[in-house]
Amino acid sequence: MKRKYFGTDGIRGQSNVFPMTPDLAMRVGIAVGTIFRNGDHRHRVVIGKDTRLSGYMLENALVAGFTAAGLDVFLLGPIPTPAVAMLTRSLRADIGVMISASHNPFADNGIKLFGPDGYKLSDALEMQIESLLDQDLHSRLAPAEEIGRAKRVDGDIYRYIEFVKRTLPRDVTLHGLRIAIDCANGAAYKVAPAALWELGAEVVTIGNTPNGTNINFECGSTHPAALQKKVHETRADIGIALDGDADRVIIVDENGAIVDGDQLMAVIAESWANDQILKGEGIVATVMSNLGLERFLGDKGLSLARTKVGDRYVVEHMRQNNFNVGGEQSGHIVLSDFGTTGDGLVAALQVLACVKRTGKTVSEICHRFDPVPQLLRNVRFSGGQPLEDAHVLQAIADAESELSKNGRLVIRPSGTEPLIRVMAEGDDRAQIERIVNDLVGVISKVKAAA
Repeated sequence: MKRKYFGTDGIRGQSNVFPMTPDLAMRVGIAVGTIFRNGDHRHRVVIGKDTRLSGYMLENALVAGFTAAGLDVFLLGPIPTPAVAMLTRSLRADIGVMISASHNPFADNGIKLFGPDGYKLSDALEMQIESLLDQDLHSRLAPAEEIGRAKRVDGDIYRYIEFVKRTLPRDVTLHGLRIAIDCANGAAYKVAPAALWELGAEVVTIGNTPNGTNINFECGSTHPAALQKKVHETRADIGIALDGDADRVIIVDENGAIVDGDQLMAVIAESWANDQILKGEGIVATVMSNLGLERFLGDKGLSLARTKVGDRYVVEHMRQNNFNVGGEQSGHIVLSDFGTTGDGLVAALQVLACVKRTGKTVSEICHRFDPVPQLLRNVRFSGGQPLEDAHVLQAIADAESELSKNGRLVIRPSGTEPLIRVMAEGDDRAQIERIVNDLVGVISKVKAAA
């Protein structure tokens, strides 16, 4: 069955444009509430959000749906996605909801769903929800006496702050470090600076004045230039850039250089392997992670398992194969000893622990390998199936043969747009550029003929 609503990370789209409308949000609440309303106990749902203007609208619509289905609602207010996952378990809720479009512009929004175990819902459950959304839901509404209640529990952000602080090793404090943090005018604008300050750091904060429309605007992990400037101005030891819902992180070292998720995973994997707490004898990443990371891990006797793009696929592989470190090049890092989803602040603390224990600078700690030249280009198409075209398939086979053991080729359709993503990496930059340009040209011709 083809998905109509759910993408790789919940339901997402432009606010007030199908499917991201209050009407559908209310129907999601009814449908999800119906599925998770099992047993005689009072059922509860926790709802968090980031700082987007449309969050108010969608929050109220979800409350209407869930209470109509007979669930009690706990409204957390602006709070990171990993906090929602953690509080779903801590409050023994039946379902957790995060209203966020992550790193997207403010005009977009989304609905992410977590089960009672704090993990994102399975494909099977998402398909079950999809099957209900277009049905008449009137028969599934709760009787008048069983309608749910809603209340705000804003103070529960402090549970998350305490949880984050406990992930830093006991022998480490952040005293003596000047940390610049960019909260992306998003969900972590309260909790992230507070946690770092309480752990002893001198904290310089930017991106902490959300107004409903400035989330991710020229700030955060997708626009780190502002943080690079602040690190330079304040002579900070490190810069930490979160995205709109704080489930991913990018680091800026003391020289202003950007450190991506691949380098951060290398740091954490090496540190945890040395401490003998790394599980699975390696880590899990996606097909987009740099070949340099794979080679670095191989030199350490560690493996790199690759999955499709999307943190849910990383987490799924981690759970099935007993890994405790995984993530994406974008900075979406999952440390399953601590949480069930990506957590930018927790990942940053693991890097800070290495800095404090070794006494080395962030630039020394975070440059674990030289990335292999990598080039990614997107090809937009208006019809047809470019990846089923014989000429395209032959061109891909020829490129893979040419790269052989000296590189990698990844061709994949976008999960949200009519795009084909063409990525190649290898030791010879000129060769990589030629291969990508040739493939883009072949795919573009199919698009023109469609």
